[in-house]
Amino acid sequence: MKNNNLLKRVGALGFPLFGAEEYQNADLTLSDMVRSGELRLWEGFPVVLANSAQNGSFSYAKVNRYLKKAFQKSSLVSLVAMSLALYKFFNLKFSWHKELFKALSRNMQKQFDGYLRNLKKDGNLNVAGREMSAHRLKSVFNNYFNQSQAKLNELLSVKDELSLEYSLSQVFSPKQKELFLKKLKREKLTKTEKEYFSRAVKKKVLALANPEMHRLSQKLLE
Repeated sequence: MKNNNLLKRVGALGFPLFGAEEYQNADLTLSDMVRSGELRLWEGFPVVLANSAQNGSFSYAKVNRYLKKAFQKSSLVSLVAMSLALYKFFNLKFSWHKELFKALSRNMQKQFDGYLRNLKKDGNLNVAGREMSAHRLKSVFNNYFNQSQAKLNELLSVKDELSLEYSLSQVFSPKQKELFLKKLKREKLTKTEKEYFSRAVKKKVLALANPEMHRLSQKLLE
């Protein structure tokens, strides 16, 4: 594959064959993916389309305008129909996918049904005259989807940690918070730390754990 610039742009839009962080013109990149005819890039088309559409940076009309030849425009329609079938297979619902589906001709909507059947049977899909493996399409999409989910979970985990840190800081002094976390992690406390924990920290923990206190606190926040 010779077009390294295209690979970098594709990477920036969710299909990182090579990494890239700068802003990319999603419509131009998608049109270049169509023009390339590279199966490896076509396999990543559903990933880039989903990421671009979710970010609000996808315009079907603009992608279509970038493509000058009739067979390229036809390939775009087929790739979009295949992508929508793949989303359907994974039971993914996007706010934009219904409008995109409605924009397909009746024949292409039938083609969508055919793609979906082949994805379910794990057979090959004929996309714009090219044989594409259902197994490969599902594996590639699932791989990047899982990576995105892992990143989201990581961000949520960090957010939860920051929220916990803030909440602890509202109740405990820095030293008390340190002992609270050490105790929670079952780390060994020195004799002095144990005494201080029992004398100062444990009382606050018992108060926080009191269900009636929790109920009343929730009521005050209503």
